[in-house]
Amino acid sequence: MEFIGSHILSVSQFDRTDVDTVFAVADKMLPYAARESITRVLEGAILGNMFFEPSTRTRVSFGCAWNLLGGEVRETSEVKASALVKGESLYDTARVLSGYSDIIVMRHQLAGSVEEFAAASRVPVINGGDGANEHPSQALLDLYTIKKEMIAQRKTVDGLRIALVGDLKYGRAVHSLCRLLSLYQDIHFSLISPPELRLPENYIVDIKRQGHQVQESADLHSGIAHADILYVTRTQEERFPSKEEAERYRGLFRLNQTIYTEYCEPNTVIMHPLPRDSRGDAMELDDDLNENPNLAIFRQTDNGLVIRMALFALILDVTSQIEQISRPVKWYIGGRCHLS
Repeated sequence: MEFIGSHILSVSQFDRTDVDTVFAVADKMLPYAARESITRVLEGAILGNMFFEPSTRTRVSFGCAWNLLGGEVRETSEVKASALVKGESLYDTARVLSGYSDIIVMRHQLAGSVEEFAAASRVPVINGGDGANEHPSQALLDLYTIKKEMIAQRKTVDGLRIALVGDLKYGRAVHSLCRLLSLYQDIHFSLISPPELRLPENYIVDIKRQGHQVQESADLHSGIAHADILYVTRTQEERFPSKEEAERYRGLFRLNQTIYTEYCEPNTVIMHPLPRDSRGDAMELDDDLNENPNLAIFRQTDNGLVIRMALFALILDVTSQIEQISRPVKWYIGGRCHLS
């Protein structure tokens, strides 16, 4: 794909070469994300962070990624704080706010809404999650994490065995990740969910069409055996027709250290797009896993920063300028004092 000036609305825009390009730029962002160096390549540029649905990690990490490249952030964090509550159309909102920004990240509760917004925007738009549809940057950071975790085990993404657990019907991160993984070779997908929350059929058809193996199960214990990656999701209760219906599935699949030790291989990596539901009746990832070295959920969030920095740099065509204007930091951080 052509990154410069482009919207990022779906992982369907990417081929494997595009993914490699994003990852190569993300690798270059590591010293800036770690605050070992400073770059101000986007000084004076403005990010419009428009989140019409609750978000912590995605909203803050996009903002931090932009700040670390030297730009400034303007946020709209809920519908009632915008003119949409007065009846303004997405078209009008896009035309106005794109005049105030150099790029916009948008999250909305309705599938397809970000694409509708982008069609009217005068600047590039990144999909920060549209309903139960897609979450492209989450899938990219997940795949980047998978690749790094597999390299640490002297494995590759090709031939990966991944178990996806939980709400696969409404989990947009799962939807986007399945599409990205399908770009690789000989992936074995173990899909573990109640029948009512299985991965939508169109995703399964696409996975099989591209030559991958799919196994569906409602049994956690058998489904997670022999997996390289265990990707757990919470029940997306905000997508259900009623709270009562969502409560039927909360806590249905729970992973703790005892289950992990008994049923998983010793090096199985545990991932989760977060937030994990830590309420007592949920706990899809128990707190007793926190000290497990194979729990990669916080490595995922760290990786989200460099992936989002890479997307900004590619879209705004500044990748070749970043190192030219970089300098070391001059403050204490992470046990290191940078005074040079």
